[in-house]
Amino acid sequence: MRILHTPGAIAPPFSRYSHGVEAKAVSRWLSISGQVGVASDGRLAEGPAGQMEQAWHNIFEVLASAQMAPENLVKITAFITSREDLGTFREVRDRLLGAAQPASSLVIVAGLADPAWLVEIEALAAA
Repeated sequence: MRILHTPGAIAPPFSRYSHGVEAKAVSRWLSISGQVGVASDGRLAEGPAGQMEQAWHNIFEVLASAQMAPENLVKITAFITSREDLGTFREVRDRLLGAAQPASSLVIVAGLADPAWLVEIEALAAA
């Protein structure tokens, strides 16, 4: 069971996420390594939105393999390489996560392990 914490004594989230997520009576934790916009065939998705969607798809596949869903996400940390992609990241995240509102951090970095990668997302889930 997850309890979302967004207290009124602090500024509301800037997008659809929670300031804190409490996981009660957790029997399983799933830590998902950073996922990038590379498909199962090794192809890198085109552009920031394409890479973001593929990274989320990869996270959803790892969740499914553990018999979990986006609603099990407790925390995500995303790394993007361009401040101009911030709005795109929020739009893609909010659209694909639906009602799930995990705690979230977003960091703009100078680069990722492969210079062609524009986004990397890691996650923590609980069931």
